Parts: sequence; C-alpha cells; structure tokens
Amino acid sequence: AYERKCRYLCRKSNSVVVSVGYRLAPEHPFPAQFGDCLTATIHLLRTAQDHGVDPSRIVVCGDSSGGTLTAAVAQALVNRRDLPKLRAQILIYPFLQCVDFNLPSYQQNERIPILLKERTLVLGLKYINLDLGIIEDVFKGCHVSEDRRLKYQKWVSPDYIPHEFKTRGYKPSPTYPPSKELTKVAESMFDPVFSPLLAEDSVIAQLPETFILTCELDVLRDDGLLYKKRLEDHGIKVTWCHLQEGFHG
Repeated sequence: AYERKCRYLCRKSNSVVVSVGYRLAPEHPFPAQFGDCLTATIHLLRTAQDHGVDPSRIVVCGDSSGGTLTAAVAQALVNRRDLPKLRAQILIYPFLQCVDFNLPSYQQNERIPILLKERTLVLGLKYINLDLGIIEDVFKGCHVSEDRRLKYQKWVSPDYIPHEFKTRGYKPSPTYPPSKELTKVAESMFDPVFSPLLAEDSVIAQLPETFILTCELDVLRDDGLLYKKRLEDHGIKVTWCHLQEGFHG
C-alpha cells in the first residue's frame, strides 16, 4: 500500500526515504511498533553517512497511527545527547490523544468514512489489547480519573479549538463520573507513546520544527489542532496545512 507513496516522496523531494516495516498488533502487542520505529530511527541517525544522508537533515514522518508513532519517536529522542537532533517531524492527520472522544471533529465526522468514530476506538483498543466492551464508557470519558481530568484539561479541551471549526455543529458533552475499575484498566491509554499529546511540557518544548496536516472531514482533525497549539505555545515552529475537503485516508 505504501511503496508507491514512498517512491513518489523520494522522487519529488530528492531525498532518501526509509520506510519502517514495523510489526503489527495484535500479534505483536503495544509498544512493539514504537520500539521498531525508534530502533530504525536511531540506526539511521547513527549510520546516515553510509546511505549518503546528512545526519543533521533527518526528518521523521507518518500518517494516521504512523503519525502517532512519529510523534512518539520524536519525543523519545529529545534528551538523547549521543545522537544527532532530528531536523523536523511531519504528522499527517495523526491520532494523538484518547482523553476526549467528543471533541468537535469527533462529533461532526463520526459517520464519515473511512475512519468512523467507533472504528477509531476499536483499532486503538485492539492495539493496546483492551476489551472492546469498554467502548461506550470510554466515549463518555469514564476512563479518565479526576486527577487526570484536572491535569489534561490544560492540553485537551474543546475550548482550544478555534470557533470556525465548530460552525458545522458542536454540543458540549455531559460529564460522567469516572469508573474506578475502568481508570485502572485504561492506564496504558495515557502513555505518551499511545497519546503523544499528553507528553510533559519539558518534552514538548524540545521538539523539532513540525509540519502538521489536518483534514476537515476527519475525526482526528482536532488532535492535530490541539498539538499545533501546544507546540506553538512552546515556541516550536509549526507549518500547518488544512485540507478543507480532505478526509482520512
């Protein structure tokens, strides 16, 4: 599915493109995929010159769940003093958080193919090997403890989505009390490797220059908008491309 895209990128950008064939869930449980991408990136940073690549010009890139992995790899490398710094990261409609599945883009685009709202969560839960029976409660936000709610509301909130993205319809969601049992089960959903938007400020502040692509008709649109805001709040240079008629995939 990706070989032609990679060849096209390689040709048009006159760059070396390395595509990581990371292992897939559920046969290989989370975070094997992240480990594979990080290992491949570190290997390239160390051996760049063997491939005719300038180690100071390496960019990580991915789309959808690949965008999640890209963001997580970039975060994992910020404190590595033994490696060249990444030149940039490219996030193409990435999945970045699992705190709020009722952001405006989730409400507006919940039935727009190919990434329906429910499918997004089904894929996410299969990835981290959680029971699909918790879907309804996760949609209500019952998986988020009070402590986490307080901590994450400064990063994940419909209040940070610009008004023009709410004009197609948005209703603030009712707040449901957290379920003690579910908050324990859902622990891995808040790992920044799975939800890079939840990384600490000290990590976000060191990220490289970033390109983010969002699509209007995509449940993940607001994840990209919220990450853009966080990066810009820390002075990271962000180039943002929004496709008004674009959809996921």
